[in-house]
Amino acid sequence: MIIAGLGGFIGTCLRFLTGKLCGFLTTSSFPWGTFTVNVAGSFLIGIFFGLAEKTHLISPSMNVFLITGFCGGFTTFSSFADDMYLLLQQKHWLWFGLYVVLSLLLGLLLVWLGRSLVK
Repeated sequence: MIIAGLGGFIGTCLRFLTGKLCGFLTTSSFPWGTFTVNVAGSFLIGIFFGLAEKTHLISPSMNVFLITGFCGGFTTFSSFADDMYLLLQQKHWLWFGLYVVLSLLLGLLLVWLGRSLVK
């Protein structure tokens, strides 16, 4: 539990910093911070799972630290759901559609890419 918590702490801090950076770089109503951490987290979890499955370079403890802790703290599905709700509430139909489709497609693509890079 401590190992997962440490990974989660690091992931959460990086998520916070990524959100701040995206907020600084853009004034768009598109939720760039959540989008960025979700697609980057998808790529990272693909790499981590690929390394664990293919090369066995990731021990069970490191798996808990990186996948459960870090990726769990870094990615933000609950924020993703809230962002979707807000975009709908504000009638930003185009941003909503782009956000949902791009998040899901890029997330899936980047998990595949992360796993493929390890193969």
